Amino acid sequence: MSGRTDTFTKNYKQMNKSTGKFCYGKDFLSAGLALAIARNKIEGVISDSTRKKINDGSRIVEKIVAKGEPVYGINTGFGPLCTTMISKEETLILQSNILKSHSVGVGEPVPTEIAKLMLILKVQALSKGHSGITEETLDRILWHIKNDAIPVVPAQGSVGASGDLAPLAHLFLPVIGLGKVEYKGETISSEELFKKEGLAPVDLKPKEGLALINGTQFIAAHTIIVIEKLHSCLSQADIIGAMMIEGLQGSIKPYLSELHQLRPFKGNIHVAARIKALLEGSGILEDHANCEKVQDPYSLRCMPQVHGASRNAWLHLKELLETELNSVTDNPVIFDEDHIISGGNFHGQPLALALDYACIAASEIGNISDRRIYLALEGNSPGVPKLLMKDTGINSGYMILQYTTAALASENKGLCFPASADSIPTSLGQEDHVSMGSIGSRKALRVIDNVEKILAIEMLTAAQAFEFRKPLRSGIILDEVHKVIRSRITFAEKDRIFSDDIEKGIEMIRDQVILKTANEVASREKISLDTEFSNEFEVL
Repeated sequence: MSGRTDTFTKNYKQMNKSTGKFCYGKDFLSAGLALAIARNKIEGVISDSTRKKINDGSRIVEKIVAKGEPVYGINTGFGPLCTTMISKEETLILQSNILKSHSVGVGEPVPTEIAKLMLILKVQALSKGHSGITEETLDRILWHIKNDAIPVVPAQGSVGASGDLAPLAHLFLPVIGLGKVEYKGETISSEELFKKEGLAPVDLKPKEGLALINGTQFIAAHTIIVIEKLHSCLSQADIIGAMMIEGLQGSIKPYLSELHQLRPFKGNIHVAARIKALLEGSGILEDHANCEKVQDPYSLRCMPQVHGASRNAWLHLKELLETELNSVTDNPVIFDEDHIISGGNFHGQPLALALDYACIAASEIGNISDRRIYLALEGNSPGVPKLLMKDTGINSGYMILQYTTAALASENKGLCFPASADSIPTSLGQEDHVSMGSIGSRKALRVIDNVEKILAIEMLTAAQAFEFRKPLRSGIILDEVHKVIRSRITFAEKDRIFSDDIEKGIEMIRDQVILKTANEVASREKISLDTEFSNEFEVL
């Protein structure tokens, strides 16, 4: 376990024991904690010591304005207008104008939870005290978070450098009384919100508008959901894959620890140990222990290597995200009155590259799952009929379900072209290299959405194959998982409208039904599904 993760785990436990609150700018923020705040499980607050840092930064900006010396974004224009001086009287107009002019997003709004995460991540970054933000503005953002008055943010328009300018501009329009919010189940104008709640627009001070729109919070908020949803897919793929091993009489030998110690990638070891634990005590395995089959096809035999490689990609993204969530991604960055740096901490490249990697990792989970589905339909495993149905001819069995997974897997391959490989100059050449990480983050979620559907179909086919092993029993975990599947989706003896089964399966995957069942049984029976790397492979 990494030192960073270990430190966070300790801090997280201490925080819950003491106040149960997260201190922005002070406590270490993880994907899991950000989600807990967004889902109203933990309250985020700003401590007195952090407020002092924030006020100190704000006073530095006031001094700079008073001196009149040119400092980017405080008393100059933005982007290609960085050499245009702004008078002391116009600096306040400049800050509200930047929110208006940069609100150019298009497309469907991002999910409300992602917009709320953006607010949470922005407060964390601004609370570091290097942005010149005022308490008043931060307190207004906190009000929006606490009262679930979440701005409406169009999904398209960011190129992932100079911060996520367009979406962040939309995110903070309500602070100045513009834009729309999702509030109590309705989409209303900020003007309506202010009337209902007795609020007034915040008058932004010098640099505040720029501080609000500079940053990677759009990319990072999407990445949090990528981390959570991909983790769920990875964990459930192991369980479904283990059930398919049982259904098709696969071997446990490729999961033995001594093999993986010779090639000790963390993800490989983790997956092998989990699947071996799921297969432990299986009567099905004992029944074919001395069969003539020498080895299994790759889709069964190489799950530690394939699922494990995707685990490694997930872990890399999570570690980079944790750094990003606890960083200052503003520009310029204020250290003191005489030390202000105009740099590029807003550039989305650190996450953009890893998101493209994670996108491929997610797609590969779908690819190998589709191959296992195809394998299950071939009828080459003793006792399991072709197309997973005995009376075929008049019945097509599960044949066409694999068409759907093939289509989804192919669609994912098209989506795997790396967004970060492209860069189109913007801002009249001032911003001549951009990350496109915003596109990569949205694209990764589309791929994961397809993977959930593929895994749902594999779950149906694995459960069907598993049924043909009766009266033999598997280990207690997989037997219980199979019972839970059968409580919602019955065994198919003849053709039916399988889309109904698929929809139920997708719902089970998204609700993590089989994962929760496996964990509950393992806990009850004192069977360890953990490995020495388990803490690293959790969404802390």
